[in-house]
Amino acid sequence: MRLHRSAIAALTFWTCASVAEPLSQDWVDQARAIGYEAANSNIAYSVVESLTTEVGPRLAGTEAEARARDWAVSELTKLGFDSVTVEPFDVPLWERHIERGRIVAPAEQPLVLVGLGGSASTGEAGVKGAILRVESPDALQALPDGAAEGKIVFVDQVMARTQDGAGYGAAVRKRRETGEQAYRLGAVGALIRSVGTSGHRFAHTGQMKRAGTSDLPVVPTAAVSGADADQLGRLLDRYDSVEVELVLTSEYLPAAQSGNVVAEIRGRTRPDEVVIIGAHLDSWDLGTGALDDGAGVGVVVAAAKALMDAMPEGPDRTLRVVLFGAEEVGLVGAKAYAQKHQADLDKIILAFESDFGAGDIWRLDHGVADEALPLIKSMTAMLSPWGVIPGKPGATGGPDISVLAQAGVPVITPLQNGWDYFDYHHTPDDTLDKLERHSLDQNVGVYAAILSVALREGVSFK
Repeated sequence: MRLHRSAIAALTFWTCASVAEPLSQDWVDQARAIGYEAANSNIAYSVVESLTTEVGPRLAGTEAEARARDWAVSELTKLGFDSVTVEPFDVPLWERHIERGRIVAPAEQPLVLVGLGGSASTGEAGVKGAILRVESPDALQALPDGAAEGKIVFVDQVMARTQDGAGYGAAVRKRRETGEQAYRLGAVGALIRSVGTSGHRFAHTGQMKRAGTSDLPVVPTAAVSGADADQLGRLLDRYDSVEVELVLTSEYLPAAQSGNVVAEIRGRTRPDEVVIIGAHLDSWDLGTGALDDGAGVGVVVAAAKALMDAMPEGPDRTLRVVLFGAEEVGLVGAKAYAQKHQADLDKIILAFESDFGAGDIWRLDHGVADEALPLIKSMTAMLSPWGVIPGKPGATGGPDISVLAQAGVPVITPLQNGWDYFDYHHTPDDTLDKLERHSLDQNVGVYAAILSVALREGVSFK
């Protein structure tokens, strides 16, 4: 089914008393029509292509992230949003410089590694130490103070490949905690098996627990590729001692400016009631941030544009697109947004974001009031033409939106298929060629259909 935009725009939108019960068939048909049209717009791919080509990597607090904000303001203004603003905030700026590693004994071999965000510096001379291998963060935490004196800690925990990303939640703790725990143990450095699922020889970066501060004591810490982690493991199985050299030079610079880019389509009858869709504008500095999170930027911008075209007179409620800054280094933009808008959080009807690549959406998870569960069930059925099945409670809405969820804002998570997402996550391989256009378009259709319901006056998720 495909309708011309003129037909979509002619659809009648009406209001009723508070709606938390199943949707009428007319509403379902209209939502699907808008979704089909949105999925054929090709705007999402154009947005991602432009962002990753014209800006490229966008590390929080850098000049590149500032260029990304300028790019976003220009693009959103051209698309015709009623308002486009930047809400600035400061973020500590961490930058990597020299990064290399090698096995020095029993036989010299290079290591493919990358420093973790917030890592301390070895200085240009580097550090050397025998490897102390543990299998998990729990095993590391169980060691007594000073147990790794003069050594290099190696947390060799494999990440499970899952469709819903649950493997990441289980594995990411080692990235956050190892540097701090290694400092407690007296180590001179630390390595982790990359938080990723790739079979390629790439290392995956990511933020340590030291988010936003240089005060938490950590040792120089890097992630090694899965292949190099395997190599270290084989050597440790064969020899009593394996010695490694690390050179990781990095620095914290004075606080730099970041910011959230906020665009709105003003509500016609209930402008103070807001539906938020978000993505994050920054990325790590290795690839071009196409999957994480250029794809999310493309999805939410294209879905919002579809609603703009479908309802030229304006939706009942205000649709707000938030492109968060400084997500990768600790949800800094999300926290700044929640603080700035604290007095108006109760006016947010629903919030959700796209930050899990560009795989097909296959499940609708929810974090809404019990009274709204019939509505969620009906919305899920509405999305069945796109292959969406009923999801689970306890959704956070996504990383940035989770800050709003913690404040009581109703959220949903249109969950994407993340089976291969962590092959590319936080690596040099996160580039535009990894996007599948048909999946990106499916995401846009689902988001637009959901928005066409959530933006109606009277629909309640509370």
